[in-house]
Amino acid sequence: MLSVAKIASAALAIVDRKGEFSVNEVARALGVRPSSLYNHLTGKAEIVEAMRSLVFQELDPPPLDDTDDWESQLRELLRRYRDAFAAHPRLVPLLTAYTVSSPDVMALYEQMAAALARAGVPDDELLTVITVLDNVVIGSALDLAAPEEVWSRDAAQGPLLAAAIEASATGRERADRAFELGIDLVLGSLVRRLAAG
Repeated sequence: MLSVAKIASAALAIVDRKGEFSVNEVARALGVRPSSLYNHLTGKAEIVEAMRSLVFQELDPPPLDDTDDWESQLRELLRRYRDAFAAHPRLVPLLTAYTVSSPDVMALYEQMAAALARAGVPDDELLTVITVLDNVVIGSALDLAAPEEVWSRDAAQGPLLAAAIEASATGRERADRAFELGIDLVLGSLVRRLAAG
């Protein structure tokens, strides 16, 4: 039986392969006529949102509770968020072309907003901080899909970059270090900014 979840899963498989999809391709993959999809979703934008929701469900978000430990809870959520999107890097550019409206995704952003509000982020800055965190997470998700060696050791043009490339880890270890440093810098700066009033 056709469902939103099946449609999203079929579309995501196509996007994972090609980086794009059409309604006709999704219908063919499911063995139905394109008009059958419209009984569940109104068009491409809703299919994209269904894929976004599917990926957010894959991240199995930890519950963010009302404790004062907002920072470690948020860090764990951001790690899972990055890993979920790293599994589908070709979906990321597609998602940025559509407005976020999935109820599942909006609920997760509400949790992020609540954690940041507990930290003292004012209402008029909440979305800005969430956007900065999104930028770090999505960029880091794409970084996980990068080649094992991002910078060519042989093509380094000077001694500083050559030494940095030589000293750097590669693959997942390099990407994890960069992600953790990025989160440290953003959240550390945020904590200091809030403490300064």
